[in-house]
Amino acid sequence: MRKPVKKASESKVILITGASSGLGKACAEALVERGHTVYGTSRRAKFLDNSSDPNALKMIPMDVNDDISVNRAIAHVIDAAGVIDVIVNNAGYGIAGAIENTTIDEAKALFDTNFFGVHRVCRAALPYLREQGFGHIINIGSLGGVVSIPFQAFYSASKSALASLSNGLSMELKPFGISVTRIEPGDYHTGFTANRIFVAAIDPAGVYGERCSRAIAVMEQDEQNGADPEGLANILVKIIESKHPALNYRVGIFMQRLLISLVPFLPDRILEKLLMSLYKI
Repeated sequence: MRKPVKKASESKVILITGASSGLGKACAEALVERGHTVYGTSRRAKFLDNSSDPNALKMIPMDVNDDISVNRAIAHVIDAAGVIDVIVNNAGYGIAGAIENTTIDEAKALFDTNFFGVHRVCRAALPYLREQGFGHIINIGSLGGVVSIPFQAFYSASKSALASLSNGLSMELKPFGISVTRIEPGDYHTGFTANRIFVAAIDPAGVYGERCSRAIAVMEQDEQNGADPEGLANILVKIIESKHPALNYRVGIFMQRLLISLVPFLPDRILEKLLMSLYKI
């Protein structure tokens, strides 16, 4: 394994999970335009020869829920490029429904992707990053991990857990020249709305039905009126090309960032009432 010391402005080898659509795709395409070598992952991708267009986005298969798939994808990038400069853990999804109506299996499946999927990728990549003596891990969290969203609480819980994991990982990796950054986006106009999964036991006529429907309607409206994914892609480019990236970036439309900035100063019950009012429950 070669051990070059790279400058922040140099072209980098970047791996982005969940790059077939939405924020991941926008970020991957922006980084390719900047001249970086980008490997995007998708469960449906195939290992193909991209040598005919070395500047193209290279899509490779990876299922973040499967150890063998993750290890194979990481090894493929190392074999092809000799190094991984940056890993962007972006793969994830949301589920909607009342906590009482969410089965353990549904909650576990969400965490397996949003939280343990990040852990799998890190475990597979870190031996290579430590050996090469540098690297940057960027985990895509959510402003929904800072405050819990009603009827999407398991998604919030997974992103809150990811925040804690990222902070701990940053401290553990300091001696090895590996930095960790967490990006916490608000709502962006992507396919997240269409890809949201509803718990099997959701019941519009049940005890949670009316309030759950109103909350989900607010979420969908916020997402459809969210920021342009290209904005986040440009932020990611700046972070990757920065000499001294911060530990955490909270990004998105102004009103959402403003609310989050007020969280430390609001009494818990006041914040709760505010959120209940926002989601019309």
